[in-house]
This record gives sequence, C-alpha cells and structure tokens, in this order.
Amino acid sequence: MIPRMIRSFRVRMGIRKPVRLCVMGQILVTGGAGFIGSNFVHFLVENTDHTVTVLDKLTYAGNIESLAGLPSNRVALVQGDIADAAVVEGLVKTHDVVVHYAAESHNDNSLHDPRPFLDTNIIGTYTLIEAARKHDKRFHHISTDEVYGDLELDDLERFTENTPYNPSSPYSSTKAGSDLLVRAWVRSFGLQATISNCSNNYGPYQHVEKFIPRQITNVIDGVRPKLYGKGENVRDWIHANDHSSAVLAIIEKGRIGETYLIGADGEKNNKEVVELILEHMGQSRDAYDHVVDRPGHDLRYAIDSSKLRTELGWSPEYSNFDAGIKNTIEWYRDNEGWWRPQKAQTEAKYTKQGQ
Repeated sequence: MIPRMIRSFRVRMGIRKPVRLCVMGQILVTGGAGFIGSNFVHFLVENTDHTVTVLDKLTYAGNIESLAGLPSNRVALVQGDIADAAVVEGLVKTHDVVVHYAAESHNDNSLHDPRPFLDTNIIGTYTLIEAARKHDKRFHHISTDEVYGDLELDDLERFTENTPYNPSSPYSSTKAGSDLLVRAWVRSFGLQATISNCSNNYGPYQHVEKFIPRQITNVIDGVRPKLYGKGENVRDWIHANDHSSAVLAIIEKGRIGETYLIGADGEKNNKEVVELILEHMGQSRDAYDHVVDRPGHDLRYAIDSSKLRTELGWSPEYSNFDAGIKNTIEWYRDNEGWWRPQKAQTEAKYTKQGQ
C-alpha cells in the first residue's frame, strides 16, 4: 500500500480569486481522480497548505491525468477500492480528515447495471465510516440533490435540508442510502461527520459521457449535439470550483451532524444549455438533434442554499453561468489530449442506446 506520487499540474481558470485558508493537516480524498474530486484536490493545493492523499479505484471515471502535475510533496495517489477494509483502515488512521467523493454516479449506467452502485455507494461508504468511527476522524460525505427526487417545472419550490428523500434511479437511491448511513453513524456512534448535497456540477475534468462536456466535444468534432426528449428538464448548475469552496467551508466551519445544500442559483433547462454552448462555439442555436429520452428522467432540480450561505458565509464565485460555460468550453478546447481517449467509446455506447 505504497502511495504513488503523481506529477505536478496547476490549473489556472482565470476567474478564481486566490485565498489562503487555515491549515488542517492531512486530508484523505476518496474519488479524487474523478471529476468533482479532482477539482477539489486542485482547489486545496491552490488555496491551502494541506497535504492530500487521493484514494481512487481508477475505473473509467477516474483519470490519473486529472491530477497530473500536482506537486509530489503535497499530493499522493493510492489506487484502491473504498470497499476494501484493509486499504481504507490503513489510510484513515493516518489522516486528519476524510472527504468522501467516491461514487458510481452516472444515471444511465445505473439503469443498465445497478450492482456497482450498491457496491461502491453503499458498501464503500459503510467501510469508510466504520474506519472513521474507529479512529475518531472528521468525515465529510459528498452527496447529490438527486436524493430528493424531482420538482415540477412550473412551480417555485426548491429543495431544502428538510425535503423528504424520494430518489428515482438506482444511482440516486444508493446515494440516499449512503446519506442515511452517515446520519445513523452520527447518531448511534458519534461519528464526527457532515453531509452536503450539491446540484449539478460543470467545469474541467468532467467525463465526456456527461451532458455538458458531451455537447462541447461533439461540436469540436463537427457533430451536432444530442438533446434528450424535448430538452425541458431543468438542472441547477454550479461550477466545480464553487462546490469545492463550499465543501471546504463546511469542513472548517460546519456543525457536526448537519446537512448543507450547495447550489449557485443556476437553473437552466437542457435546451437553454445546448443553445448557449452552440452560441459560444460559433454555431446556430438550433444546430442540435433530439434523441430518445432517458427512462425516469427527473423533471427539475433546484437548490435552496440559504443555510450554507447564512451560517457559514459562503457564496459562489461563478454566479454568471454564461461566463462559466464559456470558460469550460475553453478548457475542453485546450485539453483535447485529456478527453480524446474517452470519446469514441462513449459515443459508441450512446449510439447503441439510440441516444
């Protein structure tokens, strides 16, 4: 179980304002080679003095190149499974904080094969919280707004920390189960834990199977974007850097046992997002194709993050979705070597599904 030191890479987004935050020590980040986890690792390196160990299974969704270039004296990578108790035990006991990003997270995949979602999201979370309980470690659990189900398109309601769980897919139901495990371990065993449920993320290092990078990379390749159904489904978008700053605020200032919702008031329907991408990439706003809708496709997500903002003083920096999308397009244009190896296989899968 020897960590492999990874190369150094510093991502400059141009909009982010550097800050210096308090020192906490050694942080274990599960799933830190995935999309949101790797953005968090970059954020820690750029804005704090913490040292970080990434524990990642390096499945198709984990990419070692997402961590390329980070300084070897600050970041180490351990390839391993969060459901492997021996690996988890050895790492948790030597770190001060565990930040749990690792998850099977793609809805389409959960509809095709639910089992990996049970293994990672349920058993993996159980393995981690048992180790954190045993060694009395601070634990933060990353979750999703999808545990709450969906909202009607034409109402003003938004999810809050008190919204009942109503998951609609194998992915969201296993994330709901992992949330409830953490809550139970807090109450029954005194686990020093917090939970955050975040809205849909976008930004660098996101796999091309996901909605926004798929559309961007299709346009780069001269292929018309694909829109599920009528494109009316609404998501509450947040830049991954804003998610990272919110998570750090919760770790540093959040109350043990509490859940915080993370959102940036970024509600857009899928049609609006595709049209904005096309516009920024010099294409006609209607240059896309409709494809068969996803089974059980949730209508609308919307986050009320007032608790996080009021209690912890957090606010998003990427409050302008238009600017954030433009910045994200530039990243994918500049980093074709990162996403190109994933593209052909991803599109072949979607073609087989008629999407």
